[in-house]
Amino acid sequence: MTLDFRAAVQLGPFKYEAALCAAGEILVLFGHSGAGKSVTLQLIAGLLRPDAGRILVDGRCVFDSATRTNVPPQDRQVGYVVQDLALFDHLTVRQNIEFGVPRGVPSSRVDDLMAMLGITGLEKRRPRTLSGGQQQRVALARALAREGRLLLLDEPFSALDESLRAALRRELLRLRRDLGLTIVFVTHDLREAHLLADQLAVFDEGALLQVGPREEVFRRPLSRRVAELTGVTNIARGVVLDTHPSQTIVEVLGLPLHIERPPEASPLARGAHVDVAIRAERVNLRRLDPDTPALNVLEVDIVEEFAYGSTHTLHLRPTGPGPALEVEIAARPYEILDVVNRRRWLVELPPADLHIMPVSPSVAPS
Repeated sequence: MTLDFRAAVQLGPFKYEAALCAAGEILVLFGHSGAGKSVTLQLIAGLLRPDAGRILVDGRCVFDSATRTNVPPQDRQVGYVVQDLALFDHLTVRQNIEFGVPRGVPSSRVDDLMAMLGITGLEKRRPRTLSGGQQQRVALARALAREGRLLLLDEPFSALDESLRAALRRELLRLRRDLGLTIVFVTHDLREAHLLADQLAVFDEGALLQVGPREEVFRRPLSRRVAELTGVTNIARGVVLDTHPSQTIVEVLGLPLHIERPPEASPLARGAHVDVAIRAERVNLRRLDPDTPALNVLEVDIVEEFAYGSTHTLHLRPTGPGPALEVEIAARPYEILDVVNRRRWLVELPPADLHIMPVSPSVAPS
């Protein structure tokens, strides 16, 4: 199942524009509330009509502004689970699922879906008598009853506790594999986006800022805004000192940093202002050691720290040139290094983990 989506729409003061493709994978739409994620699903499902664009589902055109094609929602063979599930409480579980079954499809389809989703035996129950996880499975079964292999999910697990969310994420991955689904999944939960996404699309104020393989977006954001939205806490303004075929040297608050340059990256002019970023989990913490090489190493003091389950987040202040940093370290190395009893450390910023982003000419240097 493939999705080829290109649409633009003006909804009052809100302007939306995006182009996306997906095929047999989970495409996660990520961003803050009001960024345009749910609008994307409504446009694909046919609940909103774009002002311009073209939407193809498995090669079939369901919308084209140029030819005035606009297939009704019920004929698009798209399964859609909205955030509040929209189950009919006056109907039984079986009747809710049957509501999504197209004419001519045998009733055994309902039995198959209930067995697949582990809700056999709940046929005569009403939605209000079910647990949150059971209601989610009923909503998924109803969406899949349409026999389409494109599934749209709008923050389907947001109201559930973490153990249920983890179980349903595993269920979703199994369904994608067993049924050959293409899934477009909306979330504002960064961890959920990382766990589920094959492709990640980052939205902000109606604009699609970046779309690509999950690790590419997380590790190589196209702009400071994408970096901020995807949880990069270490971002500092710098000036290009020199550029070479395999690396770029950028001065950040008086500290020269050697940064690996990807083969496809264009060289940056000397004196150009750039943003330099590194994810907190990519910063290496080392004990003070006079033999430590000086490349991308700075001395820091721990000024604040927080424990989050199995990880510790440290806020670091440089004793000399260089930026303030945040480092995330797992509990085991935290204990082995005896971080709790040491305040002064060296940190290494690996050249391959540093990332350069251009600064808009309209943005004043800081």
